[in-house]
Amino acid sequence: MKVVIVGPGAIGLLLYGLLSRSKEEVWLLDKSPERCSSLKKSGIKIEGLSSLKIQSPKITCDPSEVSDANLWIICVKSYDTKNIVKRLADKVGPGAFIFSLQNGIGNVEMFSETLGRDKVLAGVTNLGATLVEEGVVRHAGEGETIAGRLDGSMGPELRDLRELFQKSKLQIKISKDVNAVLWSKLVINVGINALSALTRMANGRIIEFDGSHRIFREAIAEAVKVAKRKRIKLIYDDPIAKAESVCEATAANVSSMLSDVLKKKKTEIDFLNGVIVRQGESLGIRTPVNALLVDLIETIESRYAFEIS
Repeated sequence: MKVVIVGPGAIGLLLYGLLSRSKEEVWLLDKSPERCSSLKKSGIKIEGLSSLKIQSPKITCDPSEVSDANLWIICVKSYDTKNIVKRLADKVGPGAFIFSLQNGIGNVEMFSETLGRDKVLAGVTNLGATLVEEGVVRHAGEGETIAGRLDGSMGPELRDLRELFQKSKLQIKISKDVNAVLWSKLVINVGINALSALTRMANGRIIEFDGSHRIFREAIAEAVKVAKRKRIKLIYDDPIAKAESVCEATAANVSSMLSDVLKKKKTEIDFLNGVIVRQGESLGIRTPVNALLVDLIETIESRYAFEIS
């Protein structure tokens, strides 16, 4: 099997290193020629729970170079999905599959519209990864990856994906209701990511203060209302309690959105809290807390150029 990891962020680099243990041919696809060249020279280092140093990694900026790949694992930010779909549209071979491991809702649909639903797998991963610097990632937490199709169908490609992860000594589960899994993670993320970015606090601190904890609970409650109206059965009986336990388990973690804000980069707010706001409007459900979080994060993004240091 030839595998291409799309996106050299924290999860992308971690998966590149860990899946390389399977002895399958694993490549990394980047969009930056400069970074691509740099990583080829410096290599990729994984530290923390796993310790790996990969010299001369297989990395390219040209999808044509790896168009014979059997599996493309998408690890880019959600706001880059549209561009990645265009780049890969005529590069994904007849028997190949896309596996989206991205935050938020809407990514799988974008790939499906162009490539066809039968070629797209969806999933979430609970692996913990922190980008220390270019080419260096800290394996911060073990965790299960869950994969499936939005229509719940099964096929040999899911079996092949499971075998790839198992050969790499990674936990994986195949789900017949991956949409519920995606929404369950979304519900947790709408409580954590934006608040951590606004307050500049690690995950665990959010629930230590009455004000931030109250906003956290209300944002999640709005998301749960939307999910219920859409008849999505969340995988947690008590999503707020689950989100609180996630905060405790990842107490020292800096969320991806806080990391983006600290680096003055675009965030994924539109694919997280923004989804709840848009879906709520279409269903006649008020989501004032999520709407406020979206407005505040978008304001922060807009002010980067004028920020006083």
